[in-house]
Amino acid sequence: MVCENIIGKLSDKKFEGLNVQYVDIEWHETFKKIHLKTLENGEEVGIKLDNDILKKGIKKNDVIYADENRVIAVNIPDFDVIYIKVDDNHKHMIAKVCYEIGNRHASLFYGENENEFITPYTAPLFEMLEKLHGVKCTKKHMCPDFEKSISATINNHTH
Repeated sequence: MVCENIIGKLSDKKFEGLNVQYVDIEWHETFKKIHLKTLENGEEVGIKLDNDILKKGIKKNDVIYADENRVIAVNIPDFDVIYIKVDDNHKHMIAKVCYEIGNRHASLFYGENENEFITPYTAPLFEMLEKLHGVKCTKKHMCPDFEKSISATINNHTH
């Protein structure tokens, strides 16, 4: 089977009551146009999306296939991230945090609260951010809300 469009969100009323099967797409693959994946039942799924995906990316619970019995929706598995909290008394460090993450071409997401950010984990970035005054970093295993992405794309950089 080849899926060529994102046809809605799993929360859409038209998908209520249908059997849901998930296809896992890793976070760093969410801006790729072409995928070959396997569902839990062993069925292979080809995904071939148009160029719009290069700007908006695939998001968790996007539906890529539906028939009268089932839907196939995207799952983005949890991965290691750095959860960053900038102290209210050091808001000027927000620019430094965002600059350092952007300078490494890493993805950046808003956290749950004001002055909180999320970026994929790398040991060197964690160690560098942890040394910043007024900045607290925690390594977590989670999937950020891709609707809260600050980065325009995921690791799509060339010189």
